[in-house]
Amino acid sequence: MENITANELLTEAIKELDKVESGETFIVKDLFQGIRWNRFPRNERLLLGTLFLNYVKTERADITPNGKNGSNQQKYTMK
Repeated sequence: MENITANELLTEAIKELDKVESGETFIVKDLFQGIRWNRFPRNERLLLGTLFLNYVKTERADITPNGKNGSNQQKYTMK
């Protein structure tokens, strides 16, 4: 497993948002390459989800939280 904190993951995820196109729906996991997501400790992934949702609600009017998927992961849509 990678030794990385949720805050570091949040920074990476924010950078990856530049690659999301208008109208696309995504989950936080989509912002990371391949199987890398599964290498992060579960507690850091859960914390990242909370941090990312808070970031979107407070900083990004161009992203809308859009319910959860079948795996209980928050979905987002880029406006």
